Amino acid sequence: MIKFLDLQNINAKYAAELKQVAAEVIDSGWFLMGERLSSFENKLAQYTGAKHAIGVANGLDALRLILKAYIDLGIMKEGDEVIVPANTYIASVLAITDNRLVPVLVEPKNASFNLDIDLIESHITPKTKAIMVVHLYGQVIWSEQLTALAQKHNLKIIEDNAQAIGAEWNGIKTGNLGDAAGFSFYPGKNLGALGDAGAVTTNDDVLAKHIRALGNYGSNKKYVNEFQGLNSRLDELQAGFLEVKLKYIDAENQYRRHLAAKYLNGIQNPKIALPVPENTGLATENNKEHVWHLFVIRCSERDQLQEYLTANGVQTLIHYPIPPNKQLAYKEMNGLDYAITNAIHNEVLSLPISPVTTEEEVERIISILNAYSN
Repeated sequence: MIKFLDLQNINAKYAAELKQVAAEVIDSGWFLMGERLSSFENKLAQYTGAKHAIGVANGLDALRLILKAYIDLGIMKEGDEVIVPANTYIASVLAITDNRLVPVLVEPKNASFNLDIDLIESHITPKTKAIMVVHLYGQVIWSEQLTALAQKHNLKIIEDNAQAIGAEWNGIKTGNLGDAAGFSFYPGKNLGALGDAGAVTTNDDVLAKHIRALGNYGSNKKYVNEFQGLNSRLDELQAGFLEVKLKYIDAENQYRRHLAAKYLNGIQNPKIALPVPENTGLATENNKEHVWHLFVIRCSERDQLQEYLTANGVQTLIHYPIPPNKQLAYKEMNGLDYAITNAIHNEVLSLPISPVTTEEEVERIISILNAYSN
């Protein structure tokens, strides 16, 4: 069986370095808010080009804390609206509603899966305070039109950068494009911890200081709580692991681009729709706007295709089978209809792509897909 994601094999490449970090942290006796965290935060800030990086417990908390900080700072208030793509993972929406803000779902582009910027302005109201862009599946969603819209309507742009670390737009890395960005380092991400982990990046000094306090019980000084905060801290062990793996992220992302190019050039079955990179003028391997966290195809016979691939020894996953507006958690949205989003969620299928997926495995998958006829 060709695994969808072989985390054991991925982390085995760095086992010696990871074990050394673990031993050093254990021997230090310091497990939270220490030198490892500071070092990783500095390295992440340098990598993205952002002025500040704040380690937090997970990717959802990163987004929650950004919005909570904006509310505390008087930039937003409960009941304000945040535009967000309708086909995102539910965490993007949870961060909004957890702060008693209102998510305004906007359809994606049919081919690239990313938010359709052309549709944003028609959804802006006097209550709109932010646009949350999601660099879905590893592809940047950005444009001069987007920034012009934000300036025109005085909106914050928040990046959900859970899937696209290392991607670039015009030489600027994700995490340094908007007003603030949330990262997830869930083990399966391009930069994955060995447990839950996340971060916020921003160039806003006031926002960064507030988020750092909010993630530590609302405290800048021990036992002095200025705000009603959370317990959302990136521990020393995960920070150390992430600093090790950050050194290799660019090379691993480039390998993902190489495998994606093979898929795009090799899959010829008319029943299968391939992802379309936003910048089609660049060859895939040279297109830094995509880091291919996921390689997602579409097929009207998705379930049958998945069964066929499984029978032929290829493990696949569906990202994501149910859109946020159809989830029981948001039953008040269940009656809303997003035709493009619904079609995407009914047809998408993610193929294996990772730093340890081999070229031979990709060629075999291509051959199996091209033979599919049903």
